[in-house]
Amino acid sequence: MKIARIADRLYRPDSLLFLPPALLAAVSFGGEIALAPLAVAMLAGLVIRRRAHRAVHLPPASDQVVAALDAALAEGAGSGASTGCFVIQFDDASDLCDRHGRIRQSELLASCIARLRGSLRPGDRLYALEDGSMAVVLGPTLRLDLEAMITIAGRLQLVAQQPMPLCLEVAQVTCSIGFCHARLLPAPDGKTVLEAAQIAADEAGRNRPAAIRAYTSDLAGARSARDALRAEFVSAVEAGQIRAHFQPQVSTDSGEVTGVEALARWHHPERGTLAPGQFLPAIEGTELMAQLGQVMIDQGLAALAAWDAAGLRVPTVAVNLSPQELRDPYLPDRLRWELDRHDLAPSRLTIEVLESVIAGGGDEAIARNIARISDMGCGVDLDDFGTGNASITSIRRFALGRLKIDRSFVRDVDTDRGQQRIVTAILAMAEQLGLDTLAEGVETAGEHAMLAQLGCAHVQGYVLARPMPLDEVEGWLRQYRDRLSQALRIGLRAERPN
Repeated sequence: MKIARIADRLYRPDSLLFLPPALLAAVSFGGEIALAPLAVAMLAGLVIRRRAHRAVHLPPASDQVVAALDAALAEGAGSGASTGCFVIQFDDASDLCDRHGRIRQSELLASCIARLRGSLRPGDRLYALEDGSMAVVLGPTLRLDLEAMITIAGRLQLVAQQPMPLCLEVAQVTCSIGFCHARLLPAPDGKTVLEAAQIAADEAGRNRPAAIRAYTSDLAGARSARDALRAEFVSAVEAGQIRAHFQPQVSTDSGEVTGVEALARWHHPERGTLAPGQFLPAIEGTELMAQLGQVMIDQGLAALAAWDAAGLRVPTVAVNLSPQELRDPYLPDRLRWELDRHDLAPSRLTIEVLESVIAGGGDEAIARNIARISDMGCGVDLDDFGTGNASITSIRRFALGRLKIDRSFVRDVDTDRGQQRIVTAILAMAEQLGLDTLAEGVETAGEHAMLAQLGCAHVQGYVLARPMPLDEVEGWLRQYRDRLSQALRIGLRAERPN
């Protein structure tokens, strides 16, 4: 603070009157060489002064929101008016950056902010928060109820999501909004109202794109549970509690096992075995997803090597990676190193990409990584096909090798003519695009048989086996091989010459 005060005195406007004499003196006594240290000193002083000025005079944006909410609550206390807070999160801001560049991304967001400001009522305030989201504080309002809050959220979303001209293209952003009505809290103040709106915004973000969520006490409890799981996750990895379970994939033509999918399970010491749906929401969007992916890759490749050594060759293991991992420029190199470490060919590893990741074109970083991974010789599956609204153009743009047909189209395919038509259309498209096919979530023998008749190349699901821990897979493989061999022998005896 002492340095800041000195800098502030030195760089007041009236002190700049002494700048020309100082420069002349420096040249007279030290020549042009003396100008360098003087310039460095002046530049350092300017930087210090600007930082000190910001630190002293510009409070964090969240503090400004809290102050505005406290003021609105105090003003409305005597009149019966109420207030609320909205937190707006732009969906897939990193995708915007990849598609349009950082400068254009800034233009898009600035245009959204300008539009939002223009849509506010007198007395409402808009703030840019530190994490890149926006907060809207409502001025004290009479007859403000939940329905009115939902209407305002919808209007804000509609304004922000209007298409915007950008050079030779039209760009569009989507946003998710969470909000809190102050009267929903037992003892509201500015801080608690903002925190509640952020909790609702986080929930909206998990259901993006373009979701709207209101704060409830249940959301707060769910967030606390997720925070607790997130805090436990790192130690769980170190303790070996995160383990891969494996579900077989078989050919509908030969019946042979063509691969397995590695699925994460958390063997929690108190809560038992947790499926991904129970802990992934706690770590999505964090660096912990990369840690989970690394664990699955390592355990999956180690399992392949162990089965090879036991004489039970499984051709491939499939691992699902998150968008954050797929954007990592070092991902292909890490995969190559892991394959070399386990002495496995690249063709033994398949990377699964959710359809939602590439829907709408995806981003260049993911497209480049998928191309590099495919060029290495690894397989690339498009997971949950049919649920992410991916266009044919986006499918062709990525170096995919196989479509995984989602369970929603597989269910009752043996009895539902509509399902049969959908699956037939998917298979025909895949054939035209030169892609292999796999149906997941196959639960009955009838579904299995119909998929084989329709021409789906591979199946995966409970009809074969549930996901199994590593120590159970070897026994299943041996039993399945014996059953398959027995079935083939029966078939051969049945074929007698005339």
